[in-house]
Amino acid sequence: MGYADAYKGCEWVGFDMLENFMRDCLVSAGIPEKDADVITDVLIESDKRGIDSHGIGRLKPIYLDRIDWGILNPETKIDVIKETETTAVLDGNNGMGHVVSNKAMKMAIEKAERYGMGMVAVRNSTHYGIAGYWATMASDAGMIGITGTNARPSIAPTHGVENMLGTNPLTIGFPTDEDFPFVLDAATSVSQRGKIEMYDRTGKELPPGWVISRDGETRTDTEQILVDLTKGKAALAPLGGLGEETAGFKGYGYATVVEVLSAALQDGSFMKDLNGFDEEGKRIPYPLGHFFIAINIDNFMGLPIFKKIAGTIMRDLRKSKKAPGAERIWTAGEKEWVAWQYRKEHGCPVPLVLQKQMVELRDRWNLNYKFDWE
Repeated sequence: MGYADAYKGCEWVGFDMLENFMRDCLVSAGIPEKDADVITDVLIESDKRGIDSHGIGRLKPIYLDRIDWGILNPETKIDVIKETETTAVLDGNNGMGHVVSNKAMKMAIEKAERYGMGMVAVRNSTHYGIAGYWATMASDAGMIGITGTNARPSIAPTHGVENMLGTNPLTIGFPTDEDFPFVLDAATSVSQRGKIEMYDRTGKELPPGWVISRDGETRTDTEQILVDLTKGKAALAPLGGLGEETAGFKGYGYATVVEVLSAALQDGSFMKDLNGFDEEGKRIPYPLGHFFIAINIDNFMGLPIFKKIAGTIMRDLRKSKKAPGAERIWTAGEKEWVAWQYRKEHGCPVPLVLQKQMVELRDRWNLNYKFDWE
């Protein structure tokens, strides 16, 4: 199957149009232009890399709808709560997570440039897009980048059925001597809500083992799962799966690490306080926490040596003996690079559900766009 065959039924939209459209929508929603530029860059980067769960697909439900509901501030005020030479704590005041995160990772990089390492913790933020974007900021600066964020409760602890932890990605990126960096950006659950939303948009049931019900049974009914995840009637399995036989306790442990580092360093909110609803069922903000670490490679044996060895490791892994029937072995960041090679010529695949959303948003704000599918 060719790359494009996996997106049958989608319209391919050029990145320039998609980027301009998202920026215009964000500005129309009351976000300052300079902040809209930051947010749009994060979202379009997701679509460019083939991470369809976090690009244009998140524009309306995660950002614009929450602004409409009054639980997300379009204007982002950032307070520096505490700062040292190598560390800082920021408060995002329930503003746009991308804007807070952009400042935080820049601070971490600047501290690493001067002192070798930098770490910034953030509280009272919101969804910050693909975590890999922030790790790549560091790798582009010749550094190792590490980031994580908590999220609304989704993962059940091993041997449990209640959603307690967020999908909590623990993300690491670093440069290599290849055309693309190593970027490991993955949830600490078997899957994450964004991918389930993609299954829902295409009318597909989930594979067994992704979601567990309150009675301990696996569920595959995608549409109802999305409803029940927010009501606590369903939970995601941790990375590794349910129980201990496939080492689900490892994903559970890593999710817990991210939860602690996203809350305890900055005196922030965690677990059930991130549910997004009060006791009466009214929508309230998701006061997320993040952390950003930059490590200056030049302060060790130097960037050229690091990049050469890192690249050699990647190539040796890809050249290792493949399993019967396997076409190739991948390394982290490679699939995103391959997606970019195709998409820079063809644009982003937009399924029917998102086409309807784009028309709705255009008409709402009377934006000057004519889409090919109309």
